[in-house]
Amino acid sequence: MSNKCEVRYASHPDDVKMYDNKELRSHFLVEKLFEKGEIIMTYSMVDRMVAGGAMPLEMGIELVPGSIFKADFFTSRRELGIVNIGGEGFVSVDQKEYTLKYKEAFYIGKGDKKIIFKSVNPESPAKFYFNSVPAHMSYPDKLITRKDAIVIELGKQEECNRRVLNKLIVSETAQTCQLQLGMTELMPGSVWNTMPAHTHERRMEVYFYFDVPAGQAVCHFMGQPNETRHLWLANEQAVISPVWSIHSACATSNYTFIWGMGGENSDYTDMHPAPTSELR
Repeated sequence: MSNKCEVRYASHPDDVKMYDNKELRSHFLVEKLFEKGEIIMTYSMVDRMVAGGAMPLEMGIELVPGSIFKADFFTSRRELGIVNIGGEGFVSVDQKEYTLKYKEAFYIGKGDKKIIFKSVNPESPAKFYFNSVPAHMSYPDKLITRKDAIVIELGKQEECNRRVLNKLIVSETAQTCQLQLGMTELMPGSVWNTMPAHTHERRMEVYFYFDVPAGQAVCHFMGQPNETRHLWLANEQAVISPVWSIHSACATSNYTFIWGMGGENSDYTDMHPAPTSELR
């Protein structure tokens, strides 16, 4: 059983203008989230967001805090949102088990002491992707199945951005302190997400891309609207998006991504639009 945790520090937008490709990737790209029999986490100083992945095999894997957390157990001062992107699995919370099927979500509130990830079949292991942010209150744990999600169809085929937005852990489905999490599935023939782009200065975001076919790639756009940069991503990789950055992507095929947000505001109307004609 192993928990690995990498720490990323926040960057000022003026500094990011000077980064070369290697520096940009080292600060914002999360290259590896899944390894057999392990939990891998990236702890970002941007709103203290954690992005992680657990891939249990025969044995369950307990989620434990690294030294950076300064806590006796992971959700001592945190809440947690999980989506299973692999085979069927279980999440055990203080000895109570919850089954998560493919693309189902689970919210865990502050104060639960023992969290263990398990796979039903080690030959087809579960892959639990998760986001975690600080929490000031304890709210009930809640399983969110596909039928529980709030589903919205967005975009146009002629603009290559027809997609299905699944709101999984939002105020309408589960009470949280600040965590918001959802999943967007692009339809065949569509490749653009979150376009027109925007920023929201009171919330940071992490985008996790998966369902990217073999041999295909995602080009994620970030940076201030007048100083954009790009990162090429493979399947099952993520990008940390600071509050000053747009977060949009185009790929060589359709794909799915999970968006997780944390910050002082969960009101979606606080976005600052970045019109496509004004991007630089």
